[in-house]
Amino acid sequence: MSARVTVIGTGYLGATHAACMAEIGHEVLGLDVDPDKVAALRSGRVPFYEPGLEELLAKHVATGRLRFTTSYEEVAEFGEVHFSCVGTPQSPGGNAADLRYVDAVIEHLAPLLAGRNALVVGKSTVPVGTAERLAAMLPEDAELAWNPEFLREGFAVEDTLRPDRLVFGVRSTTAEARLRAVYAPVISNGTPVVVTDFPTAELVKTSANAFLATKISFINAMAEVCEAAGADVTLLAEALSHDTRIGGRFLRAGVGFGGGCLPKDIRAFTARAGELGVGRALAFLREVDDINMRRRSRVVDLAREAAGGGFLGRRIAVLGAAFKPDSDDIRDSPALNVAAQIQLQGGNVSVYDPKAMDNARKAFPTLAYATSAEDALSGADVVLHLTEWQEFRDLDPAVLRDKVARPYVIDGRNALDAGRWRAAGWTYRALGRP
Repeated sequence: MSARVTVIGTGYLGATHAACMAEIGHEVLGLDVDPDKVAALRSGRVPFYEPGLEELLAKHVATGRLRFTTSYEEVAEFGEVHFSCVGTPQSPGGNAADLRYVDAVIEHLAPLLAGRNALVVGKSTVPVGTAERLAAMLPEDAELAWNPEFLREGFAVEDTLRPDRLVFGVRSTTAEARLRAVYAPVISNGTPVVVTDFPTAELVKTSANAFLATKISFINAMAEVCEAAGADVTLLAEALSHDTRIGGRFLRAGVGFGGGCLPKDIRAFTARAGELGVGRALAFLREVDDINMRRRSRVVDLAREAAGGGFLGRRIAVLGAAFKPDSDDIRDSPALNVAAQIQLQGGNVSVYDPKAMDNARKAFPTLAYATSAEDALSGADVVLHLTEWQEFRDLDPAVLRDKVARPYVIDGRNALDAGRWRAAGWTYRALGRP
């Protein structure tokens, strides 16, 4: 059954959610306060890269099922169910989440909802306790629910249309029923639904991110031990992966995690635990964060060693700018952090990424940018592989051998075929491996 759905905030989460709500049959109105972004979306263009999203959005803009506006009044008049999808960045000068955008949605929308029997649904990642506070700001005949998102960049459309679970944080059977109706096409495909209270729904996303970050930092800590002991972390991870209690996902040692979620979410989670008086329960997340940041420094150290003890006068090629493949997101990118550190130490750095070049140039304008991987490698003394794009895995090391000054590659993602690169005459180094 079709519903009139609004999506407030059309960034990565909101644009994806809006397009997917239209795909499953709803009439959708998206809102953003940025008129330039709204203009782009109205023309069927997504202002970031996510596989399959632009085609889906353009399809439903063309049919008229998906529209965009800058008017809260229009949103309130149109919608029955309002999804809040704004960002929760790290607070300036602290670790806590900055909730100004989440609060602004309710502050603008609440006065317009009286008498409309609306359901407002939060999807943002927020500190536990936020939903209860926001619910008190709504008029009596409007209700709040919390429905956290679990999107993976590069797979966001799939994760929205075919999620591994739906979590509904609600206070009434009416709110639950309305959410089940909105998601009926998704639920009918077998997606499990977990119905909870507000605090549990808020904790699901932060707990999931904390667990994933911990698993990544665990294998990176093992990489440090492997380097000291002369062991191979890739074989260690393979052996661990056969234990069904552990599994193999997120066990690839490397330069660590970045992006707009894991780093800031584990810091905000730690900060919130402290506010609740249970800071010791999440004290381990500080070490998780520290291990992650040490991996970046380790890559710089390996590159300096490969360059002969210093970067001055050395050309360093960096393959990757996005924090992960199949994305143009450079937020807290390990690749760009490493590139910037090396440049500050005197290195002549050339960066190439298949999708994130424009974003990288805006954030790091002093770095040099190449037009291709081959261009980046030209004359390089050291090559750093820092984002595991398939394009980089497919490079022919034998062909590249003659383009560099010295055939020396540091695989910061443990994703290249070490045997193939060594057979082509390269010195191959990777984190946690002999």
